[in-house]
Amino acid sequence: MALTATLVVLASGNGSNLQAILDACDRGQLDAVVSLVVVNRQSALAAPLAASRGIATHYAPLGPYRERFEDLAESRAAYDADLAAEVAAESPDLVIQAGWMHLFSMAFLGEFPNQVVNLHPALPGTFPGAHAIDEAWAEHLSRGLTHTGVMVHLVPDEGVDDGPVIVAEEIPIDSDDTRESLEARIHSVEHRVLPAAIAQLLESR
Repeated sequence: MALTATLVVLASGNGSNLQAILDACDRGQLDAVVSLVVVNRQSALAAPLAASRGIATHYAPLGPYRERFEDLAESRAAYDADLAAEVAAESPDLVIQAGWMHLFSMAFLGEFPNQVVNLHPALPGTFPGAHAIDEAWAEHLSRGLTHTGVMVHLVPDEGVDDGPVIVAEEIPIDSDDTRESLEARIHSVEHRVLPAAIAQLLESR
């Protein structure tokens, strides 16, 4: 019988994708437990959500590292190495970036080969970076873009939103959409696709 998988979730925002993962665990879609939630912003609602479920949380701001090191790359590497040690203590099967707004260096990624999973609100090869929804909407307004999407992919290196794809789903941009309605529909798909991708990845192992 397969052992229950251990997940560490990294989040910077309101925790809706963390909630989707926890819901999937509760209903048995994921044979997994979230043992640690890491946030890098004090305002991140993922932390109180995790605490309400009795899940350990860790607040890991980058700011103190930028104050200690003059070189940005050096501060980033030190931050990533320390966070990797914190996460490694959980012996996770997967590390899930669920709305995590920080690009890891190999100081982190090298500790978790083929274990770091990222959720990105765009299709493979389109709109990398933190403003994917805004960029898709702007493209819709300026050039009539008719669709965008969501993907879940592995993060093997420092490339931005370009790792091996686990799951991708196209999302139409309707003629009566607003920026807000499109974002709401993207998030709805994220909440379904992320747990499905995690389940697929765990089953393949």
